[in-house]
Order: sequence, then structure tokens, then C-alpha cells
Amino acid sequence: MNKYLLDTNICIFFIKGKFELDKKIAEVGEENCFISEITIAELKYGIENSKTVEAMRKIVEPFINKFAVIPVYNSLDIYAKEKAKLRKQGLMIDDFDILIGTTAIFNNMIMVTNNVTHLSRPDKIVIEDWTSF
Repeated sequence: MNKYLLDTNICIFFIKGKFELDKKIAEVGEENCFISEITIAELKYGIENSKTVEAMRKIVEPFINKFAVIPVYNSLDIYAKEKAKLRKQGLMIDDFDILIGTTAIFNNMIMVTNNVTHLSRPDKIVIEDWTSF
């Protein structure tokens, strides 16, 4: 069975009820979907940056608890190589995007994102865009 790492944008779309992502996650099995520590950091920043902090916390925290969290530590060697490669190619992307992508690579997961342009740059990444189904 495939394992899926949900990018932050997919998590936000899910929380907002867009693209029938609840059905897609149910189809592949919630137990086969994971989020990165980096995604949690980005979601928590979104809470703190919102105009309704407590209301957002009540929505986002239960979402975070739905999924197993994948640490980034084991992917740091791949991250360093990919960042150096992208810098030399003049194709830099955000560090958090590289970290999330290389976490998917290290853990042999499919990266679920609609940020295909940037996240397809690391070598050996497998991507699915669940917003275009």
C-alpha cells in the first residue's frame, strides 16, 4: 500500500473543505496519510497569524491529531544535497518545501501537493496533485 505525505497546502485545502480531499483521504486510507513536522510548524504559524487565533486553533489542532507525524531529521542528508544542487542550478525553492519533499523521498512516500512546479525539482520525488482529480 502506498504511503502519502500531505503538503501544507493540501492540509489547508482539507481544513477548508476544498477539492473533496476528505473523500480522497478516505479512499487511500487515513492510516496511509502522514504529515511532516514542518507542516505542523506552518499550520501553527497560520493559527498564530490569523485574526481569530483561538477559533483557528480549535479547527487546526484536531486536524493535526488525525495523522501520524514524520520527523525531518532522517531526511537532512538528502535535504543538504538537494539544496546544494538546486542552488547550483539556480532553481532554489523555499527551505520548508525542500525539507517536506526530501522527507517524502527518504520515507519512500508519495508527496501530495498542488505545488508541483517547485516540489518536482528534487530528484526521485514522486508527486500526486489531489486538487486536479
